[in-house]
Amino acid sequence: MGNGPPRTYREAGVDIDLEAEAISALVRNLSFRREGRFRMVSPPGHFAGFVECGRYVLALTVDGVGTKMKVADRLRDWTTVGIDCMAMNVNDLYVMNIEPVAFVDYIAADSLSVEQMAQIGAGLNEGARQANVSIVGGETATLKGLVNGLDLAGTCLGIQEKERVICGGKIRPGDVIIGVASSGIHSNGLSLARRIVKSLDAWDERLSSGRTIARELLVPTRIYREALDVASETEVHGMCHITGGGLLNFTRLSRYGFDITDPMPPHEIFTWIREKGKIGTVEMYRTFNMGMGYAYIVPGPSVDTVLSRVEGSRVVGSVSETPGVRLAGTPIQ
Repeated sequence: MGNGPPRTYREAGVDIDLEAEAISALVRNLSFRREGRFRMVSPPGHFAGFVECGRYVLALTVDGVGTKMKVADRLRDWTTVGIDCMAMNVNDLYVMNIEPVAFVDYIAADSLSVEQMAQIGAGLNEGARQANVSIVGGETATLKGLVNGLDLAGTCLGIQEKERVICGGKIRPGDVIIGVASSGIHSNGLSLARRIVKSLDAWDERLSSGRTIARELLVPTRIYREALDVASETEVHGMCHITGGGLLNFTRLSRYGFDITDPMPPHEIFTWIREKGKIGTVEMYRTFNMGMGYAYIVPGPSVDTVLSRVEGSRVVGSVSETPGVRLAGTPIQ
């Protein structure tokens, strides 16, 4: 590739397949399960893990902002990354119809800046407001020599009555897939996006919206709080948060297949990345959300309710007998 832009997520330093293999190696050694009350009862491979607590389950997620922090560092604007941190956690709870209630943050840095921390706090607070979550604590560690820069992550606690948890077990062929618009790139695929922008020194190039590329990459992740209301109003068989791995996230829900026949229109930033980076369509859809940050899998009678209730939603496909994910007939793998 020389000094040209990378054409795959792997060339940008993130190997999705290796990551999956490495995670499997880790999980294979996590065999111990607590005995007694409050046992682990979550299905493997889903978006959140949970334990039983009487008639409820308590669920936990953990996630961070990733290399989006590098964009914030470049612009010296950390006011929105806290929203991303909150969103990446609570959205993983919403997909199981679990209500997030409490959050703790973890900040690791080589050195601390009062102004930077204040801005991060403002973003975390706004994310908490949007998700109706209390930030009950956190940890800040100065790790000079181990960390280069600042990394922001968090853990979220959610709760739901057992019978209301949605894990995808009711998904059946013929169910309808409804996509929901993302706000932009969210917090996935930034390693590839940044490498392309950096190779072309295009940080200040403007899109048709008037935003620079750098500013567009910093747009905070959408929080899909309305999912809880939708699940209480109509039958929902499954929900999906489109994060790292793109459309492959659907495979976490069911052994059935997901046919995306009418994908949502990608934001201009995705078109820019694809064209400037000369990236293939399949690679784009297995790396980025491509305009769809969330999805509902519902039976036919629920379609109109979801479409009327959720802003930026549309039917994008259906569930089939054949396992896997397909984009207009092309397998995503």
